Amino acid sequence: MQIVRLDGQFMRDAESTHHYIQEQLDLHGYFGQNLDALYDVLSVYDKEICIILTNEPLMHAFLGEYGQQLIQTFQDIDKINENIQFNVL
Repeated sequence: MQIVRLDGQFMRDAESTHHYIQEQLDLHGYFGQNLDALYDVLSVYDKEICIILTNEPLMHAFLGEYGQQLIQTFQDIDKINENIQFNVL
């Protein structure tokens, strides 16, 4: 299983956050740059991956409510796609 760490210090606004996630998760077909598009691409992701979010407080400081929505999106994906595990450290 691949482990990918997403560091909240690099999530400073919605646009840069989506570019960062796309790069870290190697999501070539992820072009929407929004939470709905992220959900869509990860809901059918077929590789086993563990996504670990670090520096959550920094992410929340930068993104505010959007940061909580992002976490909720990853948690929802964790529930519906058996290939994806999501954890916050």
